[in-house]
Amino acid sequence: MQALYMLALSPIAETHGDPNSYGFRIERCTADAMAQLFLCLSKQASACWVLDADIEGFFDNINHEWLLRNAPTDTRMLQQWLKAGVIHKGQLHATDAGTPQGGIISPVLANLALDGLETLLKQYLGVARAKKLKVNVVRYADDFVITGTSSEVLENEVKPWVEQFLATRGLRLSLKKTRVAHIDEGFDFLGWSFRKYDGTLLIKPSKKNVKAFYSKVREVIDSHKTVRQGDLIRMLNPMLRGWALYHQPVVAKQAYSRMDNRVFIKLWRWAKRRHPNKSLDWVRKKYFRASGDRKWVFATTVLEENGTKREFELYSLASTPIERHRKVSGEYNPYDPAMEAMGEKLRMDRMLNKLKYRKQIGNLFASQNGLCLLCKQPITKETGWHDHHIIHRAVDGGDALANRVLLHPNCHNQLHTRGLHVSKPASIGSLVKA
Repeated sequence: MQALYMLALSPIAETHGDPNSYGFRIERCTADAMAQLFLCLSKQASACWVLDADIEGFFDNINHEWLLRNAPTDTRMLQQWLKAGVIHKGQLHATDAGTPQGGIISPVLANLALDGLETLLKQYLGVARAKKLKVNVVRYADDFVITGTSSEVLENEVKPWVEQFLATRGLRLSLKKTRVAHIDEGFDFLGWSFRKYDGTLLIKPSKKNVKAFYSKVREVIDSHKTVRQGDLIRMLNPMLRGWALYHQPVVAKQAYSRMDNRVFIKLWRWAKRRHPNKSLDWVRKKYFRASGDRKWVFATTVLEENGTKREFELYSLASTPIERHRKVSGEYNPYDPAMEAMGEKLRMDRMLNKLKYRKQIGNLFASQNGLCLLCKQPITKETGWHDHHIIHRAVDGGDALANRVLLHPNCHNQLHTRGLHVSKPASIGSLVKA
């Protein structure tokens, strides 16, 4: 039931959401928030002070009365969800505040509660004055950063207004985690450290994030002292790859190398402990191999289900390439048909370097005999291409290959501006009026 109500609420939340709110929204992620902060802070003339804010007990303390008055949904059903209570250790606990615990509608309701933090703040200051003071709001769920030209503006004008804005919703800022900081001093946000060094903004994995991740890796290794090497690699590789990909858009090469070294030391101790009576050279040859120009690679030989053998090695963080993130436009609305082309281009730009996506493009290219379905001319590397959804994603068109075709970029623009439609297969008339 919550899923049905969420489907109805989501377009409203997307339409009325703040431009630079990135948490729990379609096609938006932490990397978009990071990229927006880079735009706001990286230039020499950018704001140099930030209000690094955190809301205390965000999901647990949202005022029910405010939600019932302001959430555009069936208030009777919403009240039942809000007041349903929580079962913990076999006992029912009343819920007098907060969003539905564990409910899939909870993130949408939370965004509705905080929407307006950016737009209303700029209205309060005055749009022209906010621009002059370089006040920018970047939010991800309950974590947000507000930039400004001076600490006085943030402390005396912005922070009191934010506190009042939150108070009407039953929320308050965390005294421990909220502070005003200079960009040369730096601040942490979403697992990254933002700081200017001699006027250059560098975004790196934060020390807290690095420490927390290594603790998880160490716990996995320490709690599996007797498992086979291949099984340990299977447990560690998704963790290492996920952490590396999260930090891929920032200055992370040094953090990668340091983490690789710390993990190696931990695995070396893990291997030595298993064979206390063997020489160090014997342990090295058993658990570590050469791979390319790397000498000490934690690897083993595994037997596949089909009977073949292959080398299975630990994921190398340092081998992860740094790639700039393609930021979503703050005005993008996935439910707006007029922004369909923008969404398709964003998706293609983000997915192009992924092997699975390149295979999909190859299949589409082959199924169309290498021709654009609109102009019937060849698609080449020089002409480029766009990945078009026949049934628009804004109206629930899926990402299956049966719903996608390749078009020249110019043909794609014509299709959307002139209201044309293409259909599969290409051999049948493919150009009709929508």
